[in-house]
Amino acid sequence: MRPRRRFEESYAGAAAGEAQRRGTPTGPGPRHEDIRVVHEDDSPLALRSGAACGRAARLPLVPFEPPRGAAANRRRRVPTTGTGAGSSAALPGAARDAGARPPGSVDTTVTRTPDPSPPRSALPQDEHDEAVRAAYRRGSSHLLSQQHQNGCWEGEMVWNTMILSQYVLVRALTHRPLPPHHARAAVHHYRLTRTRHGAWGFHPDAPPSPYCTTLAYVALRVLGTPADDPLCRQALDWIHAVPGGVSANPSWGTFWLALAGLSDYRAMPPVPPEAFLLPRALPFHPDRFYCHTRTVYQAMAWLYGTRFQGELGDLTAPLRQELHQGRRPRRSDRARLRLPDAQAPPSAALRTAHHLVALYERRPFRALRARALARCLSRVVHEQGVTAHAGLSPVSSLLNILVLYADDPRSEAVDAALAAMDQWRWLDPERGLRFAGARSQTWDTSFAVEALTAAGAPHPPVGRAVERARAFLRGAQVTQEIENPAVTARAPALGGWCFSDGSHRWPVSDCTAEALNALLPAHSPTLPARSLDQAVTFLLQRQNPDGGFGTYEARRAGTWLEALNPSEMYSRCMVEGSYVECTGSALTALTRATDHLPPALRARTRRAVESATRFLLDAQLDDGSWPAAWGVNRVYGTFFAVRGLRASGLPVSHPAFASAARWLARTQRGDGGWGEHHRGCLEDRYVPHHSTQPVTTAWAVLALMEAQGPTAVIARGVDWLVRGQRADGGWTQLHVTGVFFGTGMLRYEMYATYFPLWALGRWLSRGGAAKRATPAS
Repeated sequence: MRPRRRFEESYAGAAAGEAQRRGTPTGPGPRHEDIRVVHEDDSPLALRSGAACGRAARLPLVPFEPPRGAAANRRRRVPTTGTGAGSSAALPGAARDAGARPPGSVDTTVTRTPDPSPPRSALPQDEHDEAVRAAYRRGSSHLLSQQHQNGCWEGEMVWNTMILSQYVLVRALTHRPLPPHHARAAVHHYRLTRTRHGAWGFHPDAPPSPYCTTLAYVALRVLGTPADDPLCRQALDWIHAVPGGVSANPSWGTFWLALAGLSDYRAMPPVPPEAFLLPRALPFHPDRFYCHTRTVYQAMAWLYGTRFQGELGDLTAPLRQELHQGRRPRRSDRARLRLPDAQAPPSAALRTAHHLVALYERRPFRALRARALARCLSRVVHEQGVTAHAGLSPVSSLLNILVLYADDPRSEAVDAALAAMDQWRWLDPERGLRFAGARSQTWDTSFAVEALTAAGAPHPPVGRAVERARAFLRGAQVTQEIENPAVTARAPALGGWCFSDGSHRWPVSDCTAEALNALLPAHSPTLPARSLDQAVTFLLQRQNPDGGFGTYEARRAGTWLEALNPSEMYSRCMVEGSYVECTGSALTALTRATDHLPPALRARTRRAVESATRFLLDAQLDDGSWPAAWGVNRVYGTFFAVRGLRASGLPVSHPAFASAARWLARTQRGDGGWGEHHRGCLEDRYVPHHSTQPVTTAWAVLALMEAQGPTAVIARGVDWLVRGQRADGGWTQLHVTGVFFGTGMLRYEMYATYFPLWALGRWLSRGGAAKRATPAS
């Protein structure tokens, strides 16, 4: 639904100010597509793009299905040889066991999907090459038009309305309400993003979520939307139609309702602050948790321990009646959790722990509780202080703001933290006010540089844009260590790059690696020697004993801690892991950096490369693919694994590459492209999408070129990318491409701009038509 003129005029000035603050181009240029939500009878969501399709097209989606159990994916063990350029890889191929399929599971055999519209006939070689070059030029121009004034690129990371709802509540509970133009923009975003049921999903392709819908309803009422407005009425009707009603919320939903005085803390599992007083040597101390989990729960523990409840004034009583219909929340509500939010229901061990802690919570030791609260408060203050008041993420920062406010309502830190929330904000007339779970300047800029240089030395206009981007990346590196890191168990941050612009100083392994890849072109590093040494040292600190790389930190505890996962909505969020894609990125960067390092660091780096290579070879699955944790899904993991292994010096004759190429060839669709459904992230298997996706196709083509797979297969993928390009040089990606914590699906808006462009450039750099004429292997 296009915004009305009155609405656009009401805060167009605010959006222009937002663009000026970010350094975003505000002059004439390609305008964002009008992406609007439409719905099918049996589909959770579908997206309609008028600019891309010319007219509104209904796109049916695969209906949501709960996980049916992971397929029996066995990892393929391939013996490794040396990883140097001259090493031999004459190894026998590992035997493949199909593995028994669990009863009731879905058959995961890959079948060739019929092409709804037959591909065009192949062009002569010279015309084909010219078509690819023209597509690459159009794509490069489109990408250049989106570069920001400070040299970076950034696309929105689309998730859900959860953070917006929490932001509205925090503003109300701290008695700092949204300005009217921001309130109108927030309501507009809620209208755009609801499903056909009048509710809100957990991600863009998801069915309605009790958690997101309950928070959105409360936020809309706080923003002044009347209860009888169709926007609120339909949402409340859906909530009451869910078995259990509002009590079907996961613990995080009940927690937020308790913060607002709309529920009882006894209706949620306990979150004792005393956990942070445990000896740090214990294998289950919170400092061993994944960083996002421990930063969220240190604030939750303080708020739970004090039983903080804010006030919504005259709205409190009506909201209680509307949500609970006169029923009082009770302890037994914990058992009412429902799909789709219940992706990780509490284990038997966790339920036992909750029962025991609940007994303690009836009469906690006052002195011990006071010490625990002081410990949690000091951690929150430290986290806000070392991140320029932004926190690790907006999710934890909003909780931190409530902690600071409850401790001192007049604290200047509250206003500073609310102002820092602007770092996570997006605002424009088309889609209104919303918040992203992360900003992606470093991530997007690094891949944009790879795409613009993939075809060889860029022409002067492109070269100048690349140099501006590299200047941005050099300025985004973390150059100061975290002060008093022991307070919040921070790992060293010096030398790393964050997912964003670096201001909050939470650097990540793969972001650091991809920034290095953009700054280390062949034979001419564009990073000072000291900065390069610090970056490599940062990366090595994230390597686990098994050779794989974590994200923010190295692994601190065993995966058995996942049995104590209290989130209920996320899986694999308790401890750091060894991730295929992070390891592949790190391998690529470390190999490029090795020759530019001092002798001692060079030796450490070579050992790390050998260990990471063994990890990736061991992680390959029997079908030839690799799993991923941060993208959808097997095609994503396979691209990063193959790229890293080739960069490490592993010969292309190694059987791992042939196995990967065969799997990619088998999963190619009839039209020449690839598509993968996010459901595979939930079920730990490959699930083909019903339609071809440009981003997935680009990953597959890039992986096949690295593995030197069948040229005819690659050429068909390249042809699909050329045919699928829009007139403005971009591509249209309608479905989620990213994931976090197993269940949080994301749509990265820039992926469809640079990944297909990168694939076309790589095709041109390797000879294009000459390779196309080579007989397929």
